[in-house]
Amino acid sequence: MPSTIAIVMSEVFLRRLTPSLTPFVRRQQDFHILSIHRPIEELRQRLQDLQPAGLITEWLPAITDRLLQLELPTVIADTDFTYPGVTSIDVDDHAVGAEAARAFLEAGYRSFACLGNGAPYSDQRIHGFRQALEADTSCSVHTEPSLLEARYSESFTSPSDAMQQWLHDLPKPVGIFAVHDPLGRFLCGACQTLGLKVPEQVAVIGANNDELVCGLSYPMLSSVAIPWEKIGAVVGEAMERQLAGETAPPSPIQIPPGGVVLRHSANHLAVEDEMLRRAMSYLSEHLQDPISIGELCHDLRIARRSLERKFREFYRCTPWEMLCRMRVRHARHLLVQTNHPISRIAELCGFNDPERMAVVFKRITHQSPSHFRRTPRPG
Repeated sequence: MPSTIAIVMSEVFLRRLTPSLTPFVRRQQDFHILSIHRPIEELRQRLQDLQPAGLITEWLPAITDRLLQLELPTVIADTDFTYPGVTSIDVDDHAVGAEAARAFLEAGYRSFACLGNGAPYSDQRIHGFRQALEADTSCSVHTEPSLLEARYSESFTSPSDAMQQWLHDLPKPVGIFAVHDPLGRFLCGACQTLGLKVPEQVAVIGANNDELVCGLSYPMLSSVAIPWEKIGAVVGEAMERQLAGETAPPSPIQIPPGGVVLRHSANHLAVEDEMLRRAMSYLSEHLQDPISIGELCHDLRIARRSLERKFREFYRCTPWEMLCRMRVRHARHLLVQTNHPISRIAELCGFNDPERMAVVFKRITHQSPSHFRRTPRPG
């Protein structure tokens, strides 16, 4: 007989994790799904009637604690809070914020801000964002707590007067990190209401890289990618260990995020200088090609000395260093989101060979590609 596993989640979370949980059906696991938005007493009664061998759930205040009282082998899929005998799994939220900060710094922004909703992960992502900024760089933070009560996909609320004033007062151009994609979509709408151009005046990066939200936002939303497939696989493996009677790890399992997926809400083409726009567009289009900066200058008919001076003034690096950063950012994304061998990733990112990629990758990230990709461990 297969083991019956109860999944108590929102539809959004279920959609993210299902592809990676499917293989566990072949390992004699039968999943029964309940919406976490049902009344808590109804959820408890249904679980008591079902008598599952284990429980996979997401974390929600006032609900998770009541479900844990049932004393089932439990895996919580989206929190770094720890509970005795329970496996907690989460993306590294500090690293999510740091990814957004690095993308803005790479694009040459000098003014930064964060929009949060007051949730625990919101505070962690904002803290990671601010830590990743250069020393003595200020970052304005606004919290819009009313959005904490909205369902993930809903988008009917209006910005508060305080938020409108905050947006109006920020020095432009500004890069704003919204702690998740619906908040980023909300921010883009608020900017339109105030007559602020996105991304020319306000560049926006969200988090989760939810295709549904990012693709239906105007302009389409840039976002930090979360490796949902990897998280789902780790959730399934943790459930197997729980069913086998293994002791849950004492600290949460944290999964590193992918890189920033750039769309219209935040990209290098918002730069006013035409030479820089053309150069950055060229680098993006030829990311996989073994190009040189000399070839770039020849193809675009621009003077190398002028280009390097403008890069130092605006991006604080050379054009070659920018190309290296862009390639490493793409490599980070592929290392997290795919199972491609490192040799293939080196090809896709324009490096001549894996050894060359490893040298550049370690210089920029301070770790090797294989170390970056290593199997997550309790953190």
